[in-house]
Amino acid sequence: MSAKAEETSQLILQSSDNEDITVDKDVAERSVLIKNMVSDLGEEAMTEPIPIPNVNAAVLKKVIEWCTHHKNDPIPATEDDSDSRKKTTDIEEWDQKFMQVDQEMLFEIILAANYLDIKQLLDVGCKTVANMIKGKSPEEIRKTFNIQNDFTPEEEDQIRRENEWAEDR
Repeated sequence: MSAKAEETSQLILQSSDNEDITVDKDVAERSVLIKNMVSDLGEEAMTEPIPIPNVNAAVLKKVIEWCTHHKNDPIPATEDDSDSRKKTTDIEEWDQKFMQVDQEMLFEIILAANYLDIKQLLDVGCKTVANMIKGKSPEEIRKTFNIQNDFTPEEEDQIRRENEWAEDR
């Protein structure tokens, strides 16, 4: 095998803040969006920066880090394959550590995973948020996410009465 064949083909992704980031093609193609762009553009994708207008460089680098770690993971073929994963909020240890970022970065990663169509990263991000909420009262959740309570006490009482069936008793 020649040295050229061993070389992994690379793509240049251009973030929303115009930073060019070079990444292995197989890593970048964990993103369905990028994979489709590359197949549409053909050879041009290998030479020109691919614009990623909705993701800044800091977030894009985090997403690439995740994709690099998971580049050899199987990608679920259909919705049914991931059915058992949907029923649990368990997260691999590496992914838990990866998601230990400030809230703003966490939400940016989730938005980027959604935009770039990286379903497994989106799942990990959403499960992380779900675990932050699990077992907390509405007041604790508001405090965790710095959410202003815009309900009047009367509205809150009405909502509680209408949703009593959902309360843990």
